Amino acid sequence: VQLQASGGGLVQAGGSLRLSCKASGTNFRINDMGWYRQAPGKERDMVATITSGGGTNYADSVKGRFTISRDNVRRTLFLQMNGLKPEDTAVYFCTSSMRYWGKGTQVTVSS
Repeated sequence: VQLQASGGGLVQAGGSLRLSCKASGTNFRINDMGWYRQAPGKERDMVATITSGGGTNYADSVKGRFTISRDNVRRTLFLQMNGLKPEDTAVYFCTSSMRYWGKGTQVTVSS
């Protein structure tokens, strides 16, 4: 299983980014998927998850700002991030059923 995350970058506070995670080697359609993030010196925390049926769950800190979605035909997971804050700065990882992890993509939000 390979998960390739992309879309990170440097953005000013209040800006937006859209992360993508392309999956291969797995039956994407039946897997629960998620985004986690890890800031320097901190633990990896859940950002958002989406079940195979489309049910979503968000960390309180991102509710109303981030949206997780999936395209089963393109085998791709997305994270739309709006209203970014400096505290959103972290490496963002996608995961398949919390069993397989991508390498992560850096998101940096400047104040």
